[in-house]
Amino acid sequence: MGVLNITPDSFSDGGDFFVPEAALRRADQMVAEGADLIDVGGESTRPGARAVGADDERRRVVPVIEALAKRLPVPISVDTSKPDVMQAAAAAGAALINDVRALRAPGALAAAAALELPVCLMHMQGEPRTMQADPSYDDVVAEVRGFLNERIAACLGAGLSRERLLIDPGFGFGKRLAHNLALLARLAELTRLGPPLLVGISRKSMLGALTGRAVADRLPAGLAAAVIAARSGARILRVHDVAATVDALKVVAAVAAAEQDPAAREESA
Repeated sequence: MGVLNITPDSFSDGGDFFVPEAALRRADQMVAEGADLIDVGGESTRPGARAVGADDERRRVVPVIEALAKRLPVPISVDTSKPDVMQAAAAAGAALINDVRALRAPGALAAAAALELPVCLMHMQGEPRTMQADPSYDDVVAEVRGFLNERIAACLGAGLSRERLLIDPGFGFGKRLAHNLALLARLAELTRLGPPLLVGISRKSMLGALTGRAVADRLPAGLAAAVIAARSGARILRVHDVAATVDALKVVAAVAAAEQDPAAREESA
């Protein structure tokens, strides 16, 4: 999943693709590099970011989604929590709703059920503006698993089918470094919930805390995290650096195939 932020203030690429023409060129590039879907967002959810109204968010993302849906051979997802934006994005051609609030905003669950699109449910403790102020857990993995299980049940109760659901543990969303590392180390426990697991660690502050690197210099750390996530069962990786991640995942896939068929590995050697 290639990240396309139509925002002036996202933590990594804020402002880079705020002009629609630049966003379209970036999406073309990511698909050429191997992205299987493009995630379009119009509101930054980094800590301390300014809230964006539904009208502004809709004006940012809908023209881009509409253009991309017509020109790209891959699905477009919309990164939003607002029912109005979900509806407008779906009408423009979005094929997936990626919601950091897991359909908890007023009207979001009903809107998603009516749209009949796949939905990614993410865990977040608190709200984006304040989520890193003082996150606390007794057992972060158990609590994230419990939250996602509850949201799955809420979706099923609202009429969404299990086949339409994805889950995301929400790395960096109301979590300290130790919480993020525990989730990455025990990621396989979340796959037991059933829905495909989406992971977004690309360029995040946890990588900076571990390496001391600035945002633009976190690619090696991000690739290491992506490989760990993929080996632990993640089905979708949300990334900024598509080409490098695709190469890393080709190695993961080859090793996984060899593990399933040792005889084929010996013959090829």
